Amino acid sequence: MSQKMKDKKSIPESLEAIEQYMKNRVGLGKSFDLGVRKLKILRKDVHLYYVNGLCDTQFIIELLEELVEINDHEKLSTNLFSIVENRLVHQSVNRIKTLDELVDQVLSGLMVAVVEGETEGLVIDVRSYPGRQPQEPDTEKVVRGARDGYTENIIVNTALTRRRIRDEKLRFEIMKVGERSKTDIAIGYIEDVADPDLVEVIKKELKAIETDGLTMADKTVEEFLVKQGYNPFPLVRYSERPDVVSAHILEGHVIIFVDTSPSVMITPTTFFHHVQHAEEYRQSPAVGTFVRWVRFIGIFTSIFLLPLWFLFILEPDLLPERLAFIGPNKETNIPVIAQLLFADLGIEFLRMAAVHTPTSLSTAMGLIAAVLIGQIAIDVGLFVPEVILYVAVAGIGNFMTPSYELGIANKIVRLFLLIIVAIFHVPGYVAGVTLFILLLASIRSLNIRYFWPFLPFQPIAFFKILVRQSVPGAKMRPSITHARNRYRQPTN
Repeated sequence: MSQKMKDKKSIPESLEAIEQYMKNRVGLGKSFDLGVRKLKILRKDVHLYYVNGLCDTQFIIELLEELVEINDHEKLSTNLFSIVENRLVHQSVNRIKTLDELVDQVLSGLMVAVVEGETEGLVIDVRSYPGRQPQEPDTEKVVRGARDGYTENIIVNTALTRRRIRDEKLRFEIMKVGERSKTDIAIGYIEDVADPDLVEVIKKELKAIETDGLTMADKTVEEFLVKQGYNPFPLVRYSERPDVVSAHILEGHVIIFVDTSPSVMITPTTFFHHVQHAEEYRQSPAVGTFVRWVRFIGIFTSIFLLPLWFLFILEPDLLPERLAFIGPNKETNIPVIAQLLFADLGIEFLRMAAVHTPTSLSTAMGLIAAVLIGQIAIDVGLFVPEVILYVAVAGIGNFMTPSYELGIANKIVRLFLLIIVAIFHVPGYVAGVTLFILLLASIRSLNIRYFWPFLPFQPIAFFKILVRQSVPGAKMRPSITHARNRYRQPTN
């Protein structure tokens, strides 16, 4: 008989057999955080299994008091199991029948009560996961708007979402993934809005994941779900803001919550989902459109500015006479392409250093980067000033990209364009840009065109990307989600 078949056996009537199973299976008695509380109620043994650190101690004490009082207020009965179930004063009490369920529930932070002579157990949700309080995400800050954000607790995250969508059709389906980690994953969607085929595909893909654990949480799930390979462009959108996620749910998207991760996965998504920000919807439509255009210009600059400037250096005849001043004013010993690559990679060095630098030392690191490295590198002739200027502008464009993953992908494209321009000049630039567009057009995310609505071109949908619509005017959900109910508002 296989191990999995053994794990499916029913809960035995003997509490000693259950205790021995827990010792052999999960290390009860060896692991200090695994505990069992043994009670004698109406002359029968009752055992309660739990994990210290994942349970709320105050809840457990209150439940123990209720159970102990059974001896004072109840007569001997052959139906002790029902009496115990009735006295467990908690809103979440469920029955289980197998030892495998018992182990999974205990290791998930719930408490399981077993009664002598019974082949069922009672699961009480007394979880109290360690974690922080909801606070505004660092990567998605807004000038005006909500300051709460998702945390590493999946229960808190689904609650923050339901607080914003109090619809009876909102569904959160939960499952466990990971042979050893048994990580909780929840799928969120509105039943009469989301495409049922998409929901089924995502559930099927999640259930098919076979791995020891999901220690990297949502990122590991993404690699199994969309099978991205070495494609640098993000195929799902991450967000830590409940208002952003709620807006996508109402559009017909399916959301994936992974326990221990403050980021939530939004599916399906296109390239243009990654270049929008909540700030655009916290301002008036005109201001939101202006902010969106400025962001688009910054993203466009982060990809094409450096290769185009370098092309003008290599082919100065392409410049009109009025722009002939563009380009380095003096010769240097180091080729410009090398300067560009070193400076661009230097920006990446600083970004990585900023991530790993303690907050108290970040100011000192900024001074070192700006004064000692930047200025002195120019003074000694390592870089020409224009290289620093254009690399800095491209770097700012990268930081303007709302999606961190898309910003890194755009940087890879920029480096590729620089290299191909250095080798082939004008034909290289044209071929590189063409290949970039073809790559975006060929990508699919959960069978959705990544460059929609630009390719295939849909004028109305593309206009809505360029211009932030007012909420009363946005009556239709995006067609990309294949929503069952296309209308956001009543049509009559």
